[in-house]
Amino acid sequence: MNLFAFKSLEQLLKTCFIVTSFVVVGLWVVIGLIQHWTVMNIALTSSGLAFIIGLYFSYSYKRTLIAFKRASMHLEAVHNDDYCQYAKPAFSAGKVIEFHQNLDKLSTHLQLLKSRYDQNIFLVYRLIEQLDSPILVFDQHPQLTYANSAFNELFPQPWQIFRHSSPELLGLEFVGNNWRFKEQQRDCKWQIRHSEFIEQGQSHQLMIFVNIESALRQSQIDAWQQLIRVLGHEIHNSLTPVSALAQGLSVKALGDREKQALAVITERCQHLQDFVSRYASITKPFHLNCQMLSVANIAKRIQGLLKDIQLQLEIKTDTIWADPTFIEQVLLNVINNASEASKSGETIKLIFSENATSSLIEVIDNGHGFANLDNLFVPLYSTKQNGQGIGLSFCRNIIEHHKGIIDLVNNTNTQGVTVSISLPLKTPKNS
Repeated sequence: MNLFAFKSLEQLLKTCFIVTSFVVVGLWVVIGLIQHWTVMNIALTSSGLAFIIGLYFSYSYKRTLIAFKRASMHLEAVHNDDYCQYAKPAFSAGKVIEFHQNLDKLSTHLQLLKSRYDQNIFLVYRLIEQLDSPILVFDQHPQLTYANSAFNELFPQPWQIFRHSSPELLGLEFVGNNWRFKEQQRDCKWQIRHSEFIEQGQSHQLMIFVNIESALRQSQIDAWQQLIRVLGHEIHNSLTPVSALAQGLSVKALGDREKQALAVITERCQHLQDFVSRYASITKPFHLNCQMLSVANIAKRIQGLLKDIQLQLEIKTDTIWADPTFIEQVLLNVINNASEASKSGETIKLIFSENATSSLIEVIDNGHGFANLDNLFVPLYSTKQNGQGIGLSFCRNIIEHHKGIIDLVNNTNTQGVTVSISLPLKTPKNS
């Protein structure tokens, strides 16, 4: 066993005091015996010497521990990310003051790094806020600590209402090293990507929600656009000479029957060209001129344009943020569809309302409803005998350009369909 192996500084100092005291007092006793001092003198002087050594050791022991205690206080402040507190050194020179100077340099360096890190985190959160995809941040517990404004695509309330909620309370579960929605309908719509990052020494989890449905729909739109472009080109190239030839022959035709046949050919050629042009409008890019619109004025104009339709208005909000021309087109289309699906003379409800994050428009009819809701927004699909499958596709295109959502559901307690349109409120981001 190593006699000079000490587990602590305190043990080393106490051992040094005991050994030093024994050696000094022992030497003093030896000197007293050599000098033939009396036992009383040796005892008294030895006690006094031991007392002086004890006082000196006590002073040195406290000063040494105070130096370490002050350094520990400084390190504790650094550990708590407080880089502005500095401990006063117990000595004004030597290794202790050198150690404290190094601590001060370390604090200054860490404060600079923390300042840069905080700036980076601030910029990251600013960037997250500007993204269109919902992004959620959970702490190590895990509890929701932050979400961007796109959170309302997942839930209709502001994210602050769900602050400190666990992923389970938000309907999420961790399966196979991936997060997913427990609800099948949402799970089919959203793909969740997640990663971990460290903030203020604690682990956080970042979840990004990617709307697969929108991506798939965009792919479908691109495919339809390509198909319509090819078909339109071929039909136009075929119909143009046929139409010109029919018009030319109709001038030379002698019989009424021939003229009537050629006129029908010309008319059908024009109809097919118009038909292709209308389908091409589904995917045409357009620019919105959004502004704050008076709901009362919109309702009044809709009533004026649809005088033959009985409208029951419920206005629970004053304004909406939208493009006046395009939102009017959407409402006219949806209300006409509702009227055509209802019995003659039945009332169509038109409701304007608002919640914390969105303006809501509802069109409710008492018609026959839909047997298949899945294909209603598919181009070329129509439930009407003479329908062309353009209207609802065009409406969804307009609403999604507004960063809104349009949805159709069959009424549960009554007949008919409810068309729900959700538009974002005016914010600095969309203004």
